[in-house]
Amino acid sequence: MSNILSVMTFLPIVGVLLLLFIPKGSNGALRSVALVTTVVTFIASLPILTGYQTNAEYQFVENVPWIAAGPFAMRYNIGIDGISLWLVILTTFIMPIAVLSTWTAVEDKVKEYMICLLILETAMLGAFISLDLFLFYIFWELMLIPMYFMIGIWGGKNRLYATVKFFIYTLVGSLLMLVALIYLYFLGTKTGITDFSLVHFFDLKIAPATQTWLFAAFALAFAVKVPMFPLHTWLPDAHTEAPTAGSVILAAIMLKMGTYGFIRFAMPLFPEATHQFTPLIATLAVIGIIYAALVAMVQEDVKKLVAYSSVAHLGFVMLGLFALNEQGVTGALLQNLNHGISTGALFLIVGFIYERRHTRLITDFGGLSKQMPIFAVIFMIVTLSSVALPGTNGFVGEFLILVGGFESSLRWWTIVASSGVIFAAVYMLWMFQRVMFGELDNPKNQALLDLNAREIAIMVPLLVMIFVLGVYPNPFIEKMTPSIKKVIAHTRIEPVTTAKVAVPAVAPAAEVAPADHAAPVHPVTEPAAEKPAAH
Repeated sequence: MSNILSVMTFLPIVGVLLLLFIPKGSNGALRSVALVTTVVTFIASLPILTGYQTNAEYQFVENVPWIAAGPFAMRYNIGIDGISLWLVILTTFIMPIAVLSTWTAVEDKVKEYMICLLILETAMLGAFISLDLFLFYIFWELMLIPMYFMIGIWGGKNRLYATVKFFIYTLVGSLLMLVALIYLYFLGTKTGITDFSLVHFFDLKIAPATQTWLFAAFALAFAVKVPMFPLHTWLPDAHTEAPTAGSVILAAIMLKMGTYGFIRFAMPLFPEATHQFTPLIATLAVIGIIYAALVAMVQEDVKKLVAYSSVAHLGFVMLGLFALNEQGVTGALLQNLNHGISTGALFLIVGFIYERRHTRLITDFGGLSKQMPIFAVIFMIVTLSSVALPGTNGFVGEFLILVGGFESSLRWWTIVASSGVIFAAVYMLWMFQRVMFGELDNPKNQALLDLNAREIAIMVPLLVMIFVLGVYPNPFIEKMTPSIKKVIAHTRIEPVTTAKVAVPAVAPAAEVAPADHAAPVHPVTEPAAEKPAAH
């Protein structure tokens, strides 16, 4: 099916149109239509997975003219590769779970809530599959609107503050990216580029100083979305005030937009600037890992603790990306998936307990394992996956990140960051101990009911993926690897690393046939021209 990506992406909009014809009071019908729509979207995404060929090329590509206005030409250009494939599948996998989590949690304005969820799904899928810079920007901004309403209308007591903060942070960064995007387009027009298609810009020769400014603009937008220290302060407030489904989607999918933006756009488009900013990015990532872990230790609110754990985990992802080698980048992309599953599950668990007790304070709990044994087992498995216990999904990603970082120029950053693994075990296990063990002396906790069939059904797919990714991650890694190597080539990492590691051995061969060594890595002749200057 040649237009399978478009069908999958816009199926949720069909669900929105169906919801418009259902009366507001018919909450059961509204929820059912939203659930069926997300399940059908997930099923529609499976042929993409089964039909994907393991190579570095963009697949299922659709590229047709869209907008032509003066000097600007935008195309509806979409496709996927190994980097975006699993993020697309993660999105369609998480959305039915998010809808199911709202079954009893949202009773007010159910119709509008379900419409927001479905529009958000289309926006997220569109961002992951866009191969046109302008199209990507439209989907990137579209994501803000439904999430803005979800937090602002169905959020907690401080929802307005959290909503405005979330919107301002993300919008400011996005506007700077738009300016850089337009400037990049005009640079391209001077060399014959006629539209915003991403592939046209990979070989565009940009002066190092210009790269610095363009990378900074793109990186700011993506760093806010990750979020990286010190641009992370909107996230704990947004997570804490958002409804359960909003928190799950924010953690499992939307934060991945930031890390995806770095590897899809900022790194391959601006390779010299990538190397220039690597020490700064790594430093901020390590600070974020340790700072967020220390702050998480002292949190009294379970949901805010999990929110800060997201900042720490995504700090590891950024460290892996900027290790600029295959192990580090592979670990980072795998950890993207792992974080989406484990942290999404943690927010669901917090939502289950909040529906029963209407409190998230750790001090209000204790001894829940006696009253809720099924809940305790599931909570324990997810907690252990979050602290990267071997055999669970979190271990594989963190291990590859640390190996990749240690073998790169970021060795000392990696050594310091590894303390975050220990801190994660401290704050997660300490929280679990205080909530689940001890005396069941609070009368309100003594009347709590264990998980029902719907809640167990929500958690089972996530638990399965925790162990599948932890025990046998190779099928996931294999589909990523060619695309990762391609990004590394675009960022011109391999030649730089080889020259630094073994200059005496490489130099004679480079003098005999420099073109033979440079051509397989990158078609642009800049690296070959730089070598004589270095000597």
